[in-house]
Amino acid sequence: MMRTVCSAILFMLVLSATGTAWAEQKAESRDAAEELASVLRSYQTYQANFIQIVVNGNGNQVQETRGVLKAKRPGLFYWETAAPLSQFIVSDGDTVEVYDPDLEQVTIHTLDEQVQSTPALLLSGEVGNLDESYEVSERRIGDDTREYTLVPRGADSLFTSLRLTFYRGELQEMRMEDSLSQLSILSFDQVTLNQDLDSAVFSLDYPEEVDVIRDGA
Repeated sequence: MMRTVCSAILFMLVLSATGTAWAEQKAESRDAAEELASVLRSYQTYQANFIQIVVNGNGNQVQETRGVLKAKRPGLFYWETAAPLSQFIVSDGDTVEVYDPDLEQVTIHTLDEQVQSTPALLLSGEVGNLDESYEVSERRIGDDTREYTLVPRGADSLFTSLRLTFYRGELQEMRMEDSLSQLSILSFDQVTLNQDLDSAVFSLDYPEEVDVIRDGA
């Protein structure tokens, strides 16, 4: 009888400790999410050149592209990659247009919840509910560098983990891993924060003869 009582007490203590640890972890995630959201909200505009490297599950580099990224709150986004993988992506907050010059094709997507979770759109979209969508952790490296890792809470996310690295408040790198263990690394340079950007920057100009494909068409 005594052994049964002791076992029950031990079991309750384990549950209590587990619950406390879970609550602490949840609080830490909420604090990290709020801190990250505060940093991102301070970016009214963000401009940078980038290099994107894609590494497969075996650790082999399979792609490298260079381009320009521009973002403006609320909801405006511009992405351009240079030849030979030329592509333009623009968002007005309601839709996303993807223009592939080589294919002579424009695809227009509604900015639904899944598209909004695209990592780069964190620079122009809503970030107030990060803790609802992601488990967020923070790591500090010295006095100047902060790393935030986001793990999606939902099963239908475009990635399994995302790491954002900031140096003195400027976003310097994004690392995104998908379900196939493919890693995409975006490294930014010539970063410019909060410089005024005309809204005309966030529109696409493409030839009339290109094929236009819309969601559901």
